[in-house]
Amino acid sequence: MIELIVAHPHAFWLSLGGLLLAAEMLGGNGYLLWSGVAAVITGLLVWLLPLDWAWQGALFAVLTLVAAWLWWRWLSTRVKAQEPVDAHLNQRGQQIVGKRFTLDTTLVNGRGHMRVGDSSWPVVADDDLSAGTRVEVIAVEGITLRVKAC
Repeated sequence: MIELIVAHPHAFWLSLGGLLLAAEMLGGNGYLLWSGVAAVITGLLVWLLPLDWAWQGALFAVLTLVAAWLWWRWLSTRVKAQEPVDAHLNQRGQQIVGKRFTLDTTLVNGRGHMRVGDSSWPVVADDDLSAGTRVEVIAVEGITLRVKAC
């Protein structure tokens, strides 16, 4: 077996690349993808240009690092350019800014509570508002909704 690898080093690198890519398909984390690609490229280059084992190992290492770095660069620019689907996914208060509701109770000294869905939220307004007034949520301050009359 060793004689076969020494006589045909490209077969070793192509086989290693195939095994790494197959293992990547089983795991799917991306750790082995670029090593597998680098091994296949090393195998193709060794097939075209006979290189010593030391150069083959160095070529494989450099190709692995370059491929992983290029992937990281491409992925980081893509992630930065991507708009979040819902930036307020876990911030329910931010999701209701701009929505309109009807006050259940009168706001005394600009403070009170309002029902939103199945929850009761503390509400603050600049003026006293009577029950039944349509209000719009203009901001969220902690757990308190700031509203204004519509």
